[in-house]
Amino acid sequence: MKFKIKKEDILDVLSKVQGITGRKSNLAITSNILIQTTDNGVKLVVTDLETGFEGIYPANIESRGTITINSRKFYEIVKEFPSQEIEINEVENYWIKIGNKNVEYNIVGMNPDDFPETPEIEDVDFFTIDSEIFKDMIEKAIIISGAPDEKRTHITGIYFEIQHQKKENIVRMVSTDGNRLSKVDCMYEKDLKLPEKTGILVPKKGMGEVVKFLDSTGTVQIGIKNNNFIIKKDSETIIIRLLEGNFPEYGDIIKRGSSHAIHMDRKMFVSMLKRMSILSSEDYKGVIFNFKENNLSITTTNPDLGESKEDMVIDYKGDPIEVAFNPRYIMETMSVIDSEKIIVNIIDSEKPCLLEGANNDTYLSVIMPMRI
Repeated sequence: MKFKIKKEDILDVLSKVQGITGRKSNLAITSNILIQTTDNGVKLVVTDLETGFEGIYPANIESRGTITINSRKFYEIVKEFPSQEIEINEVENYWIKIGNKNVEYNIVGMNPDDFPETPEIEDVDFFTIDSEIFKDMIEKAIIISGAPDEKRTHITGIYFEIQHQKKENIVRMVSTDGNRLSKVDCMYEKDLKLPEKTGILVPKKGMGEVVKFLDSTGTVQIGIKNNNFIIKKDSETIIIRLLEGNFPEYGDIIKRGSSHAIHMDRKMFVSMLKRMSILSSEDYKGVIFNFKENNLSITTTNPDLGESKEDMVIDYKGDPIEVAFNPRYIMETMSVIDSEKIIVNIIDSEKPCLLEGANNDTYLSVIMPMRI
């Protein structure tokens, strides 16, 4: 195998796949990238046994073949290479020479026959979604993550479903960690064809890698086939193996019911929360929210550090409510809401709080109260 490739054609993708190849797995070869020559250029393939990526990039092919090379070291070599054109040549016994007349690396690879096979995806019914919208949906869903040792699939995964309704169809992502929940929707016209298969669990880790490949313009294609979630963009494809398990019923928890809808300035609210979080800690995470007529008072008490209190004028009419929340959950929610005004839906000290943008109902965050 021997080919020449331009640095600018592969540097970006090599950077993006490090999150996949850098993940620990039971196979050492998954830290490698598989490089295969084709009629259209070179195909790069990586996998962590859960998330797989492959893409085809232009190259000047002199002889055909397949190699695997350490992904991190190959990326670092390409990144620091002094010229635009790089020659890659398989020598013998999986040794690979990378360089030009002035610079030369000799790197030992691994047997490409040991590289895990990627699923053969054929006859997939894809539907198209705006790339920026899809990226925004994922970012709002993966903001909620479970503990590193979490095993429950409904927490490690994003619930992806398609709702076929009378007037329109909804592509929806829902995620939870047991203490909060995010729901984000994308509306489709009724006459646009969407797959009937719905209600699947896609790993959050894999979706986090997808974000890196999504642009702020253009579209991507999405399909579901043989226990795989597939995303296609131009000459690049990401395949994520679905999780097994059930997502809890969430319909009742996202209902606003008879809640008080309090309109607030997002930036002012976030600034207030940041100030009141200064004295919180791992042992004392919660802050107390006191809702009274036209007033919100937030207090923090930490026996190890001290106390803090701040008031804000709000448009609230109703009985006083005292409730505790983890301020970090609210601030993380605020970071993905674009609206200048937000709506805080509060019922009482025991029911969850619902947060949403004042001018956009496609995203809803639900936060459970803490025990006072």
